[in-house]
Amino acid sequence: MTGKLRSARWFDTDDLRGFGHRSRLMQMGYGLEDWNGRPVIAIMNTWSDINPCHAHFRHRVEDVKRGILQAGGFPVELPALSLSENFVKPTTMLYRNLLAIETEELLRSHPVDGAVLMGGCDKTMPGLLLGAISMDLPCLFLPAGPMLRGNLKGEILGSGSDTWKYWDERRAGRIGREEWQGVEAGIARSYGHCMTMGTAATMTAIADAMGMCLTGASSIPAPDSNHIRMAAATGRRAVELVLEDLRPSRVLSAASFANSLNVAMAMGCSTNAIIHLIALSRRAGHPLTLEDFHAAGRRVPVLANIRPSGERYLMEDFYYAGGLRALMAQMGHLLDGTARTVTGKILGDEIKGAEVYLPDVIRGLDNPVSAEPAMAVLRGNLAPDGAVIKPSAADPRLLEHRGPALVFDSYADMKARIDDPDLDVTADAVLVMRGAGPQGGPGMPEWGMLPIPQKLLRYGVRDMLRISDARMSGTSYGACILHVAPEAHVGGPLALVRTGDRIRVDVRAGLLEMEVGPEDLARRRAEWVPPSPRYERGYGWAFTRHVMQADQGCDFDFLATGFGAAVAEPEIL
Repeated sequence: MTGKLRSARWFDTDDLRGFGHRSRLMQMGYGLEDWNGRPVIAIMNTWSDINPCHAHFRHRVEDVKRGILQAGGFPVELPALSLSENFVKPTTMLYRNLLAIETEELLRSHPVDGAVLMGGCDKTMPGLLLGAISMDLPCLFLPAGPMLRGNLKGEILGSGSDTWKYWDERRAGRIGREEWQGVEAGIARSYGHCMTMGTAATMTAIADAMGMCLTGASSIPAPDSNHIRMAAATGRRAVELVLEDLRPSRVLSAASFANSLNVAMAMGCSTNAIIHLIALSRRAGHPLTLEDFHAAGRRVPVLANIRPSGERYLMEDFYYAGGLRALMAQMGHLLDGTARTVTGKILGDEIKGAEVYLPDVIRGLDNPVSAEPAMAVLRGNLAPDGAVIKPSAADPRLLEHRGPALVFDSYADMKARIDDPDLDVTADAVLVMRGAGPQGGPGMPEWGMLPIPQKLLRYGVRDMLRISDARMSGTSYGACILHVAPEAHVGGPLALVRTGDRIRVDVRAGLLEMEVGPEDLARRRAEWVPPSPRYERGYGWAFTRHVMQADQGCDFDFLATGFGAAVAEPEIL
C-alpha cells in the first residue's frame, strides 16, 4: 500500500466532517477498533429475491465478510442491481451499462479502499467489472457458480438447451402437458447460474482467465461447500489487494484479454462473450475487435465437452473433471502464462500441476470436441460491420447455404406468424428478423434463436438458417447468425431485406450477403423510413442516444475507453 488508505479521508480527519463520519458509524454500533487503520472493503452484492442465480448470495456475503474480518479489514455491503436474466424485461442487456455506472459511482462516492464484486448471472460479471475497471480500485470478482444438473425421470437436463429441445417437441405434438411440467420442475434444481456453457458460465470463466478472480473459482458449483470456502478466501484476498495496491490497471494487460479470448473459445463459449469482452477490453485500454474473435475461433479448438457445443456434459461434470485450471493447463502454448492475476501470482504458476480427471469432459488439443470453431465472424453487404455465428452448435450442412429470405419486421411479427399453418416456408428458407438490435429491441434481447416454424417441426426439421440483429442465449444452439451490424433500427442493410431475396452464407469464407443489386438497394434505401423514437425520457432515452453498436461492445460512447484515473475523486468538505 502506498500512503494512507483512501478511506482515511473520511475517517481520520480531525475536523467537523470527520466527526460526522465517525459518529454515524458509531450510530450503527461500530467502535473505533472496527475501522481505525483497517482497509474498508466494499462488497458489491447483486442478490435479490427474484434472481435464482444469486439466491445464495444473501448467505454467501456473510462468508465474504468473515474472510475480510479474518484478514483485518472492515466489510461494507453495498447492494447493486441484481439483473435477473430470467425476469427482467425486455432484456437485462438494456441495464448492463446501468450496473456498470452504479458500480463505478458507488465505489467512487463511498469511503472504500477495495471491493469484492459478487455476480454470476449473465450481465452481472460484465456490468460489475466494467464499472470496477473504470474506477480502478483494488478488487476481485466472486463468481456465483453453476447450479446442479437438471433431471427428468433419470435423464440429465441442461438449462436453456433442453428448454428449446422439449419446447420444439411439444410444439410438434410429440410430448404432452404432463411431461412438459416435468421439465419445468426438473430443469433447475438449485441456486446458481446455468450449468450449460451459457453466457453466465462463459463470462465467469472469462473473469477467471483474465486474472480477476481466484484462479479456478469459476468452476465451483454454487451448492458445493468449496464455494463457501472460496467466498471467505475471496474476502481475505480483497484486504491483501488493498495492502499491495494491486488494481485492475496493474493486473490487466493485452495478454490478459488474449488469454480470456482463447479460453472462451476452448470452452465453446456463448456468442454474448463477443459483446462483453469487447466492452471490457476497451474500458481497460486493450481493445479487442471482431477480427480477434474470428482469428481465435480458427486457432483455438473447442476442448470443453459441455452442452450446447458438446453433446453430453454440464458444468458440474466440468468441475469434477478438473475445472478451468485443468482446461487452461491443456491449452499449452495458446495461453500466455506470464499474465498477472489478482492472486498476486502469474497465470502459469496458478495452473501448474493441474490435472484432468475425466478426459472425455476436458479434451486435449489433439482430440477437440468439434471440428468447427466456437465462433466465426461474417461480413458482406448484409453486415458491413460484422455478424457472428456459433458453428460448433449448428448443423454443419447449413454453414454453406443459399436460400430465399422470409422476413419478420419485429419479434411481435415473428411470434404472430411463425406457427401459422399457411406460412409460406420450406426448410431451405432463411428466416430473417429485424428490429431487435441495441436500439431496436431495445437493448438487443436474446431473440436470435428464432423458432423453427411449426409446420416444419412436424416434418422433423430441427435446424435452419436464421439471421437477426438480436443476441441469443448462450444455452441456445442452431445455425443462428446474430449481432448483424449496423442494426436495422439505425438503417443498417438488414432494414432493406425483403421476403424472397436470396441470401448467401458461407461461414468458412466469412461471407453474409443478400443477392440484391446496388441499384435496387439504393432505391430501397431512399424509400426507407426511420422508426419513431422509442423513448422520450428517462434511462431509455439516454440509452438509445449513447449506446454503440454490437461490434463496439454496446457500451455507452461516453464511458467506453480508459481506466478511471482521469475522473476526479469526490471532495471531502
